Amino acid sequence: MTDIRAYDHDRDFEPLKLIWREVGWLTGEKREEEALKLFVDGARIWVGEVSTSVESAVAVVLGSLRYLDEDLPLAGIAGVTTSRIARHRGLTSRLIANVIARAAMDGAAVCGLGMFEQGYYNRFGFGTGSYEHSFTFDPAALRVDAPPRVPVRLSPDDWKRVYASRIARRRAHGSCTIESAPLTHGEMLWTKNGFGLGYADSSGTITHHLWAGTDDPAHGPYAIWWLAYRTGDEFIELLQLLKSLSDQVHAVRMAEPPGIQFQDFITQPFRLHQLTRGGKLEVRTRASAYWQARIVDLPRCIAAVRIPVAVEFNLELVDPIVDFLPPDAAWHGIGGNYVVRFGSESNVRPGQKSGLPTLHTAVGAFTRLWLGVLPASGLAISDDLAGPGDLIAKLDEVLRLPAPHFDWDF
Repeated sequence: MTDIRAYDHDRDFEPLKLIWREVGWLTGEKREEEALKLFVDGARIWVGEVSTSVESAVAVVLGSLRYLDEDLPLAGIAGVTTSRIARHRGLTSRLIANVIARAAMDGAAVCGLGMFEQGYYNRFGFGTGSYEHSFTFDPAALRVDAPPRVPVRLSPDDWKRVYASRIARRRAHGSCTIESAPLTHGEMLWTKNGFGLGYADSSGTITHHLWAGTDDPAHGPYAIWWLAYRTGDEFIELLQLLKSLSDQVHAVRMAEPPGIQFQDFITQPFRLHQLTRGGKLEVRTRASAYWQARIVDLPRCIAAVRIPVAVEFNLELVDPIVDFLPPDAAWHGIGGNYVVRFGSESNVRPGQKSGLPTLHTAVGAFTRLWLGVLPASGLAISDDLAGPGDLIAKLDEVLRLPAPHFDWDF
């Protein structure tokens, strides 16, 4: 017998801890359990039972996703865990589908998540996001010469100010915010040997900062969990701050910020890679597409498209999530036949219109097209998207969007 219900802290915290230990997310350190409590406080959690025992859990964190110049309501799927005795029983799949359906009914326009492997979440309509570049570099090689101002230390006690700084950061197309300060507090506690450095104005408001952690405080690598800045000058000052640590710290790892080619800031990156190759402090660049997204409110997402050249077409949209929802579910995904118009004002309506070309696609592939992850011509090769050549070419021409980047992991 299995059942799905809302999380009850008094009943379910200990079983949740057990599941997190079994999947390797808790190692016994006190700070981790404190961070888990904050995660529970800041998220909406649903649990799945096997014979009245909680054996699976899925959390939702609420926020927004920036689409061009508009913020759309986002439901982030997080903390997907399954115990050792509940694997491959379909419980977690039904739990995930339930969470997505409820998020849609509660007003989300988009769902997003970080995936453990490509393919699993595609079954629920998710499509893979953009490549994210990660750089490991010697901070002494940063091409920023001026010394930074004296920074302020930041600790988990400063979580409210740090969260406000993250919310106020510079944002680009595809960026996310998570509307729960306790989750940032929890991330700060979770960080091994975590510390923050930044700058504040006369009122004490943090204008820009970084949060980092490391297994080796002496020499690194230091891992930058996030940067928050509002202007290019503030970003440069954070790099100057990292460079100031280079007399002792020999390697720093961080994600490439949206809209910046980070290699521009590194002196002789190829030479340094060869010199450090295979070592603990190897200088290198990696690319990984680890986040996924799916549309759950089609009219809301289509209306956010603002492009100068119009295109209209029939859309035959398949939503695979229906295979995991019960027949009496109040929300059955967004599959169906539609007429879509992209332009300076975009809209979608149910039905088909004679004389228009038809795009056949699944929700995941269409989400990738809508976000700007890949052009229609690329998705027609690698994903579930097909249509007449003229329509594919037209979509390539008019949907020229910036590459989306979440810029806030959850």
